[in-house]
Amino acid sequence: MPAYRNVRLCGKDCMCLYVCPTGATNTENSIIDATKCTGCMACVSACPSGAISMIPDTYPPQQPKAATVIAAQRALGLSKVQQERIAEAVAASSDSPVKKQFIEAIAKSNRLMAEDILRESGYMLPQSDKVRELLEAMLENAAPDFPGEAVNLLLNQLKKTV
Repeated sequence: MPAYRNVRLCGKDCMCLYVCPTGATNTENSIIDATKCTGCMACVSACPSGAISMIPDTYPPQQPKAATVIAAQRALGLSKVQQERIAEAVAASSDSPVKKQFIEAIAKSNRLMAEDILRESGYMLPQSDKVRELLEAMLENAAPDFPGEAVNLLLNQLKKTV
């Protein structure tokens, strides 16, 4: 089980450098080398900002959801996407830089909420076949500037669940 550093939380206190027995932590590029990490959790315990956590080798199976719950999550996710698009359109037509910045923040907030809802619905869980289906659908309908190579790499790394 390798460690992972959340760069947004990292306070650059670098206690992880001093306690890692294998030298897997690197604050220059903020990456923890999974090939060197033994999973001893010394860096997790030493990190004062709580930026380091462990990545499990296997994930528990996704819990089933009732059809009504799935329908509600989809409707809520769709409404957040629609709200994001409305906010983006309003921001594009705004003359005031302050209002534009505020409306862009609302759009980003709706994007984050939509992503959380999708994750809860099982679309963003690594152990879910829905992730594979979503990525394959994105490849099929890809725009010319779509990062197809990155998506193919993800598809190759995702294990098909039973």
